[in-house]
Amino acid sequence: MKIFNSENWTPLNQRRLINFKNNKRGFYSLVLFSIIFFTSLFAEFIANDKPIAVYYEKQLFFPVFTSHPETTFGGDFETEADYRDEYVAELINAKGWILWPLIRYSYDTINYSLPVPAPAPPSGENWLGSDDQARDVVARLIYGFRISVLFGLSLTIFSSIVGVIIGAIQGYYGGKVDLIGQRFIEIWSGLPVLFLLIIMTSFITPNFWWLLGIMLMFSWMGLVDVVRAEFLRARNLEYVRAARALGLDNRGIMFKHMLPNAMVATLTFMPFILTGSITTLTSLDFLGFGLPPGSPSLGELIAQGKANLHAPWLGASAFVVLALMLSLLVFIGEAVRDAFDPRKA
Repeated sequence: MKIFNSENWTPLNQRRLINFKNNKRGFYSLVLFSIIFFTSLFAEFIANDKPIAVYYEKQLFFPVFTSHPETTFGGDFETEADYRDEYVAELINAKGWILWPLIRYSYDTINYSLPVPAPAPPSGENWLGSDDQARDVVARLIYGFRISVLFGLSLTIFSSIVGVIIGAIQGYYGGKVDLIGQRFIEIWSGLPVLFLLIIMTSFITPNFWWLLGIMLMFSWMGLVDVVRAEFLRARNLEYVRAARALGLDNRGIMFKHMLPNAMVATLTFMPFILTGSITTLTSLDFLGFGLPPGSPSLGELIAQGKANLHAPWLGASAFVVLALMLSLLVFIGEAVRDAFDPRKA
């Protein structure tokens, strides 16, 4: 089965697809990154302290989706069943079976049976060891990878939308609109972004959406100059004048005729914006101003490695995952740039 089918594509898009495939490093990086990211979307079925399915007294339960009290399985307490408890496991296995994920730890599961004080080295129970709070490193890496990519994708999409709209307005109208917009961007871009992020996250309770909104305030400027230049170049071309003469309104001209040409440069920059977004989130988590405490975070794991130099598996694991993720994204960005390069036949 072909990953990309270009039979119904235009000749221009077919040429771009061929150029993308010819960049073997970028093409295989996209395949590998897609597989890893798609797998991480099902992290609850890979690393979890709750079973995927429980069969008890001819009934099938799915604890990974819903919670069930211990009394459901013949226990004594009305609270949610602790499936890792030997007593609960014996009750279920006596009248059914349990289907566990590959890793029986979630990102916040504490292993109380470590043979040594935390952080514990890699073992058969914890493949990459545990952190300084006795949590499984592999589980935190899987969940941390997923939240980093989702955060980066969300920030890239929203910042691209804002940046394209502002750049299109500046480039199309020009004059005072462009002049005022450029002066505002010069002032706004001169602000110390990292310090402002640290200050703002210090007096609010940070979470995924708060961080996304705060970083969106500054990340949209990356595409403005590129889109603005494309619109400035194209606003006096013949096809724009023809559309204006036919009575098409400004919004229709901007987004139906001019924007497709500007999207070439936008798509070229997007993988690098994604890389920068993930790096910024990791930096904030490393400094302690990112996601809430206890959240699965690559930056927080790197900070643990710095604080526990006697446990090199912490920093090494987070570094390898982060380096692999960013390298794959950079290679994909290079392939996208080659695909949209008009000089490559």
